[in-house]
Amino acid sequence: MTDPALSRAGVDRAAHRRTDAEWLSSAWDGAQVLVLDDTGRAAVADGSLVLVPAAQAPEGERLFLGEEDGAAYFAVRGPLPQVDGAEPASLRDCGADLDDRDAGLFAAAVGLANWHDAHRYSPRTGAETIIRDAGWVREAVDGSGNMWPRTDPAVIMLVSDGVQGPAGRALFGRQAVWPEGRYSTLAGFVEPGESAEMAVAREVAEETGVTVSDIRYVASQPWPFPGSLMLGFTAAADPAEPVVVDRTELEDARWFTRAEVREARGDATREPRILLPMRTSIAYHLITRWLDEE
Repeated sequence: MTDPALSRAGVDRAAHRRTDAEWLSSAWDGAQVLVLDDTGRAAVADGSLVLVPAAQAPEGERLFLGEEDGAAYFAVRGPLPQVDGAEPASLRDCGADLDDRDAGLFAAAVGLANWHDAHRYSPRTGAETIIRDAGWVREAVDGSGNMWPRTDPAVIMLVSDGVQGPAGRALFGRQAVWPEGRYSTLAGFVEPGESAEMAVAREVAEETGVTVSDIRYVASQPWPFPGSLMLGFTAAADPAEPVVVDRTELEDARWFTRAEVREARGDATREPRILLPMRTSIAYHLITRWLDEE
């Protein structure tokens, strides 16, 4: 996989269909529906999403996800379909194992569903809001205005010393709530009035006291938990600079060589044990990309 796990899609979002009530009604009759439960999980069988015909979908708000080769796709909240061999799975759990179409559908559905959950009332007046445009707008019933789905930009960065080969080092951090041994790239939200590159430098300095340079964009990935867009970067730093950990953000931060990460990940006999982040995350993409550099 050359792209981040959730930066894939095989379905045309067909935004021009969202306001066409007649087309949407007709398309629903022959649609394939992704059902999400209250926790955002879907039924997965044999590495693929379980999609059900519209006639078998639960009642609920219909979120139009797009179309492909004449087939329309929607998402609905409700009880998961009971299919032999199917198990409930979250996007975090299975996103990296799905094909392009399913990864794109699942990411869009979870992001939309989370946005709807958080915008049942107008932030301007407190009035109730209702769904419009096939799930891509919420309208305040008091006429105070519409709301559209938004994502929060966040930066995530692989900070390294720029050295090639097994001796090259990268700066990883860990949060106290993570599984024992889990280390990952540093990350944080972009603040108002700040560029993504400025956020990279600020977050690294705040969390570790390390100064970075040569900040370069790599790739982005939706992370709808609840609604972020992760902007992946690399940056350079000097391992000789003292690491001063902000304990309100991280439990630990340290430099690891490529050789250490390759040899120690998943090996419970080594200290510290190094576990990479989940394969669905862009952090995994950045780290494995760095590990492959020679």
